[in-house]
Amino acid sequence: MKSIKLLSITLIITLSVFYVQGQNIEKDIKMYTQVWDDIVNKGDINKINSTYFDTNITAVHSPENIVGIENFKAYYQNFITGFSNIEFTIIDVFGQNDKIVKHWNFKGTHTGDFFGIPATNKIVDVEGVTLTKMKNGKIAQEQDFMDNAVFMQQLGLTSNPENISIINGLYDAFAKGDIPTVLSGMDAAVVWNEAESNSLADGNPYLGPAAILNGVFARLGANHEYFKLADIELHEMSNNQVLATLRYDAKNKATGIAYNAQAAHLWTLNGGKVIAFQQYVDTKKLADSEK
Repeated sequence: MKSIKLLSITLIITLSVFYVQGQNIEKDIKMYTQVWDDIVNKGDINKINSTYFDTNITAVHSPENIVGIENFKAYYQNFITGFSNIEFTIIDVFGQNDKIVKHWNFKGTHTGDFFGIPATNKIVDVEGVTLTKMKNGKIAQEQDFMDNAVFMQQLGLTSNPENISIINGLYDAFAKGDIPTVLSGMDAAVVWNEAESNSLADGNPYLGPAAILNGVFARLGANHEYFKLADIELHEMSNNQVLATLRYDAKNKATGIAYNAQAAHLWTLNGGKVIAFQQYVDTKKLADSEK
């Protein structure tokens, strides 16, 4: 009988502990989500204080952790002043005991200094996860996990590694005469410029795929017996740009003059689509073929 009573008491104590812990974590999560909403969405950086954060708040970071309220505040100030039109959304949040896991999304326009990076006016849209430890109802430690490569690409500081293959695909399609596929790789607001003194430059800038089709590709086809691209070499550049060096192997239909001209194309991409194109070419050879 005594053992049964002891077991019952132990069970009651255990359930009480679990209940208290559950109540505490729910309270912590409510405070946690509200504080970060105020800090990021409302720009209330002063919410990083000893009321909500442990005095030794630590952001686990490489190569060195960020420790202390003032250092923690200075770190996150970069996000508040570095971006405008901020939308910070907690997609999901849950916790157990003294730990909280936050799945979040951050959107904003880079219009200010961000850790020494001048404004690029690029829009970022990234997701991440934060692991948090609580201590006596205060935020004691945070560790963020996100794809920094994607973040840097969206800021235009590094290029999408797929850019080369995208442009190579457009050249392959052009070689096959598959102009619809070439145009499908263009952004709806693409800006296309032919080299100055090229006869096709009379329509610069060509805005949108339809303008490029009618002003460039259709005229190339109408004016040439053949127009081929040769010796194409692609070079990855910063800021999501690809430089192509190549030659035009072509024959003018009206004059019957064939030419082989050196050229270069500078492509700019965003989100896998071409948003800008600039041609550089030996315009004298092109002009001579038209005489």
